[in-house]
Amino acid sequence: MTRVWQWNRPVTVREVLEDLQQERSIAYTTVMTVMDNLHQKGWVRREVDGRAYRYTAVSTRAAYSAALMNEAWSRSDNPAAALVAFFGMMSAEQREALRDAMRIVRPDLSGTPEPPSGEPADEPAGGPAGAAGEDPADGAGPETGR
Repeated sequence: MTRVWQWNRPVTVREVLEDLQQERSIAYTTVMTVMDNLHQKGWVRREVDGRAYRYTAVSTRAAYSAALMNEAWSRSDNPAAALVAFFGMMSAEQREALRDAMRIVRPDLSGTPEPPSGEPADEPAGGPAGAAGEDPADGAGPETGR
């Protein structure tokens, strides 16, 4: 899958084989079997190209990683404890990436302090500036489907 994601285009078994052979000795049939297994599992789709198949990833590496994390988290008998343990394993760079992701998903978590009680807060995301049908200025809002 790493090769398919790296190239981000339809690939043949031969292309994957030649790339892998730069690092180690591996048989064509081994790569063919793995690509077929990935197809059977639904991770890649394939189209006939002459006498070969061209394989394309069904989802991005990021989407696949997110699905794995969600699956692992949902299987926990204590999701909060699992998250605390996971966050404790993160490097400083990973924690910063998490903060960045949270700002994208929840812009109201940008780190600005809450207004003192009695003062009006900024308009919520669903208010006039982000009303349904309008495109947010940065194009990264939930309405874009990203």
